[in-house]
Amino acid sequence: MSAPVLGKSHDRPASLDLPRSPRSHASGNFEKYAWLFMRFSGLALIVLVFGHMTIMLLLDGGVKRLNFAFVAGRWSSPFWQIWDLAMLWLAQLHGGNGVRTVIADYSRKDSTRFWLNTLLVLSMILIMGVGTYVIFTFDPNIS
Repeated sequence: MSAPVLGKSHDRPASLDLPRSPRSHASGNFEKYAWLFMRFSGLALIVLVFGHMTIMLLLDGGVKRLNFAFVAGRWSSPFWQIWDLAMLWLAQLHGGNGVRTVIADYSRKDSTRFWLNTLLVLSMILIMGVGTYVIFTFDPNIS
């Protein structure tokens, strides 16, 4: 018995699409840019989160000093507002992109994929919107 010749299509077994193969060419370079975003946002999040954890937990007495007055003082500075906003937005977009990939990998029907992605985007917009609102409208003078 001879081995099948791979150059002939009738000798090759039927193959399945690779799990990560694109369903259509409509996405263009989106997946490439999403992949790059995951790498760069992950690096930025490492810096932001470790900086946040160091300041909040290790320096100047650690967790004992964290209270309303500490947050009020921190958010009175535009630097810390931008720091926390960048951390919030990058974490949401990074995590949302990961969940989008999981949805694309495991949802079989286009309608299921559509509704799961719609729920994902709406929840991301809601969390980023409320978080941004809180960071920029925080009032330390509670009456």
